[in-house]
Amino acid sequence: MAAVAVPAQSPAPPPGKGEEFGESSPIALVVIVLLGLATVLLIRSMTKHLRKVPTSFDQQGDAAEPGAPTEPGTDTDPGTGNAGSSKG
Repeated sequence: MAAVAVPAQSPAPPPGKGEEFGESSPIALVVIVLLGLATVLLIRSMTKHLRKVPTSFDQQGDAAEPGAPTEPGTDTDPGTGNAGSSKG
């Protein structure tokens, strides 16, 4: 059986570094808390918006879909210049 040698880590910090080298700062805690708060607020906002979405888009209501022509062959797009023109 083969043995694997793993060097032990030195408990002392590298030369020129203080005792707190490698430890997280209080700023990291603030950043993590702010990210968590932002996530909670975004989830709440998304939930509110999703409640407004209809359960199915297949059903046609009593009102026509906005932007849909009311009569066949009638163009209601103002960009084409055909709305309200008479064919004659």
